[in-house]
Amino acid sequence: MDLSNLKPAKGSVKNKKRLGRGQGSGRGGTSTRGHKGAQSRSGYKRTRGFEGGQMPLQRTAPKFGFSNMNRVEYKGINVSTLQALAESHQLSEISVSLLLENGLIAKKDKVKILGNGDLNIKLNVKAHAFSKTAVQKIEALGGIAEKL
Repeated sequence: MDLSNLKPAKGSVKNKKRLGRGQGSGRGGTSTRGHKGAQSRSGYKRTRGFEGGQMPLQRTAPKFGFSNMNRVEYKGINVSTLQALAESHQLSEISVSLLLENGLIAKKDKVKILGNGDLNIKLNVKAHAFSKTAVQKIEALGGIAEKL
């Protein structure tokens, strides 16, 4: 065997259907499009969500509610998470950039510190928002909760 006699496996290559080339091709007349109707005509394009004349799903489902365009989405980080992070890296100050480096938040996330869990270390925390219980737990140990 060499490069001059390579062939594809038998039955793996099929000839393309040659449509609209007259009766002798075996696909003359309607060119496999059937008789009449939109799909048989040139320029036909099925619209998205079309279900053959049946009422489409997006029209049967009702519209409700709204999205507030001024809503500010925060990524919640619990005090217990800050405790674990501070213990593992021997930290006294926690900022948004530090949370980003450790993979706790994404680049554009705004951070809200929440009060779930216990805190044993004095920490200075910088974040976009704090819950009341989180501020109480941080300041009870002499730490600072600084809003950005």
